[in-house]
Amino acid sequence: MPTISMFYGIKITMNYNDHNPPHFHAEYQDYEVIVDIRTGSITGKMPRRALNLIWAWLDQHQEELLTNWERARAHRTLNQITPLP
Repeated sequence: MPTISMFYGIKITMNYNDHNPPHFHAEYQDYEVIVDIRTGSITGKMPRRALNLIWAWLDQHQEELLTNWERARAHRTLNQITPLP
């Protein structure tokens, strides 16, 4: 699963040939969530502070994430996305 960004100990990954809806995976310590790119809804558990950082990052990079989703579906190399400052 390629890593497309890392910030504040949070690793963001996206799978090739993954199921719809468009989403990414976020890992922090022993927690993991799946985040819907369009709605920000999550599946899994994550501390609230980490979730707030993930949602802030999603708001800044939603279009880039959707582009990466399409690239993954086409088996193309995924672009790295700028982490939160």
